[in-house]
Amino acid sequence: MSTVQAGVGHSSDFTRWTSEFEAKVTARAAAGDPDWSRGARLEPAVVRSVQRFQVGESGDGANLIGKADRAGDPEYSAAVRLFIAEERNHARMLGLLLEAAGQPTISGHWTDAVFVRLRRALGLRVELMVLMLAEVVALRYYRALRDGCGDPLTTQVAGLILADEQRHVPFHCQRLRVAFAATSRPARLFAVAVWWSLILGVAVVVAADHGAALRQFGLGRTDFMRGVFGLFAVIVPSAIPLR
Repeated sequence: MSTVQAGVGHSSDFTRWTSEFEAKVTARAAAGDPDWSRGARLEPAVVRSVQRFQVGESGDGANLIGKADRAGDPEYSAAVRLFIAEERNHARMLGLLLEAAGQPTISGHWTDAVFVRLRRALGLRVELMVLMLAEVVALRYYRALRDGCGDPLTTQVAGLILADEQRHVPFHCQRLRVAFAATSRPARLFAVAVWWSLILGVAVVVAADHGAALRQFGLGRTDFMRGVFGLFAVIVPSAIPLR
């Protein structure tokens, strides 16, 4: 079973997720941070790429929290807060990784601004669908960064973030299943078609924007996009079942 399929629930009970997120907080505290004093050596293209992902991980999540609260499920709201804290921890680690490489963070990037505007446009369901575009890209990106960067500290940081992202995907899939449970099959077919058109555009933009870094990881743009589409093909039916 794929890691993006594992643990995808069909119910509206999110107690399991609060427990898993809280357990990860405890485990992270016990393990401590990577040894930032080791320093990191990153090629300029990789620095630019990591800077952009760091921006994307650094949002405060207030909009998503507000929508989760309005959904009326306290357990889900608690899980969303823990999810956002984990995303912000990713931003913190990427910032410290850049610092270890002697590089600054950046204040913003146009791709992140577009994602934020799309996510805030409508309700919780649309926000999660757009968020999942970023999550599936992150799954492929952090695996490439972990396996292809050649720097031990970067490999460790990317591996830690990837493990979290692999848990985030089934969490969001479960909530989307709940959101689409009462939706007609034609409406779900339309949502899936729109979702696929969006991931096609997102994958092209990310592959173009990060192409130089991907080459440093030994991964071509086409191979990166193919990997994103393969992951998305598994995720879509888990989030929006058509049967």
